[in-house]
Amino acid sequence: MGWMSDETGLEKCAANYVPLTPLSHLNRARAVFPDREAVVYGTTRRSYAEYHARVSRLASALAKRGVIPGDVVSTVIPNLPAQAEAHFGVPACGAVLNTINTRLDAGTVAYIFDHGAAKVVLCDTQFLPMVEAAKAACKGDRPIIIEVPDEQAGYPATGRFPTYEKLLAEGDPAAPWHMPEDEWESLALNYTSGTTGRPKGVVYHHRGAYLMTMGTVISWRMQLYPKFLAIVPLFHCNGWNHTWMMPVLGGTVHCCRDVTAEAIYSAIADEGVTHFGGAPIVLNMIVNAPEAERKSFDHLVEVFTAGAPPAPTTLAAIEALGFNVTHVYGLTETYGHITECLWNPDWDTQPDADKAALKSRQGLPMPMMEYVTVVDDQNEQVPMDKTTQGEIVMRGNSVMKGYYKNPEATEEAFAGGHFHSGDIAIQHADGHIQIADRAKDIIISGGENVSSVEVESVLMSHPAVSLCAVVAKPDDTWGEVPCAFVELKSGATATEADLIAHVRAQLAGFKTPKQVLFQDLPKTSTGKIQKFELRKQAKDL
Repeated sequence: MGWMSDETGLEKCAANYVPLTPLSHLNRARAVFPDREAVVYGTTRRSYAEYHARVSRLASALAKRGVIPGDVVSTVIPNLPAQAEAHFGVPACGAVLNTINTRLDAGTVAYIFDHGAAKVVLCDTQFLPMVEAAKAACKGDRPIIIEVPDEQAGYPATGRFPTYEKLLAEGDPAAPWHMPEDEWESLALNYTSGTTGRPKGVVYHHRGAYLMTMGTVISWRMQLYPKFLAIVPLFHCNGWNHTWMMPVLGGTVHCCRDVTAEAIYSAIADEGVTHFGGAPIVLNMIVNAPEAERKSFDHLVEVFTAGAPPAPTTLAAIEALGFNVTHVYGLTETYGHITECLWNPDWDTQPDADKAALKSRQGLPMPMMEYVTVVDDQNEQVPMDKTTQGEIVMRGNSVMKGYYKNPEATEEAFAGGHFHSGDIAIQHADGHIQIADRAKDIIISGGENVSSVEVESVLMSHPAVSLCAVVAKPDDTWGEVPCAFVELKSGATATEADLIAHVRAQLAGFKTPKQVLFQDLPKTSTGKIQKFELRKQAKDL
């Protein structure tokens, strides 16, 4: 114990201990990369020196408006420069950043304002009606609205609220930042989707975000000066922390307000974008884009994809276009991705179809995690036999502090000394995790467990299918049976009988959908299919 005590004369001091925080990344970038492009959006292009100055203005202006350390500042903004600046500027005045999903209803946003006690909200002009309605519905103190117009997208200022640029004009570009005294201090407050009741407030700390940025650089095999296209909404796990990460490498954040295939191809071909993250629906969008929306490019684009396991057919198709896809896995509670499908060179000789299937695994822990594994109901490791199912659990620095003002949910999530994901998976002999399903998405038909993910993967291999989701449909005989909802590719045709036969040829009869419905699938703003809505439809069939 002597080495851990003061008897050795070895103690923390200002010279050898600095609390970890992503704020340090932008401070360093201002000194190391002052003239390099930091943020690009349409005709807006700002260097790191300009980026840092605007962040300083924002932090000092918020302080002048009465925001003190520990206060919550909310944002309702798409992926725009102001949202990137808020990621640094809000914590730089000691406040906690609360990025709110732009697609939420006013009632839910009012709950978030009240629950987090937001003092200020930075709001894009497009979403002012919703935010005003939410503010009016607040039961507690109501946040001050600062309007963030976007004239490039056709949303000029309304003149009814102080604007973001006016707020910045109140600030000092040379103002000192409020750096955390303890790296455990709260950095961000993110709310879960709330599909089963009120959303829960997930609290991030400075240490977790810092280590997330460093671990991602390693796992994504990144080098200096990447050009990153911000597709993952910055209100979703703070964009998987990528905006906090970019200054580490002197990289450029290319903002993307509206995610379309044309916007993605243009950013790659015209701006030289090298990296982006996105849900599998974004991969489908790229693969199925009409020729008029495509542009040629001659460099490899690195892609992180997360969400439901991407279909092997989608992975194979997009890689042929010049994209290298790495499948990652994570949750709001883990700051975003915390596992990666780490490619094994021994797999290079596998047939292309098998390679794509291997790439669809959720994979192994990323460097900032202590472990990510699969356990049974007794919190014991399941056999790594790629058959036995259990729950994914994890421990590491990029796990949330807990659920804000909800000790019961926090205690339940951390039972057994690790975080419980609620995701059901199997584990391979090499440790790779592969999701079987969310616990609530397992279909129990006649006592047999049916993985909706497995059925969806087979459906996606049909050449006419663009997107699909499989949920449980109540059945008098079997209790539940699989029911498929399908979006077809533009110009493609397929019948219910075609798709049922396609699945039956590859899976057991009890796994085959008993009904197939063709329709647009309900999706979240991050591209995830809202299965709870489909379950409601299936229940009413």
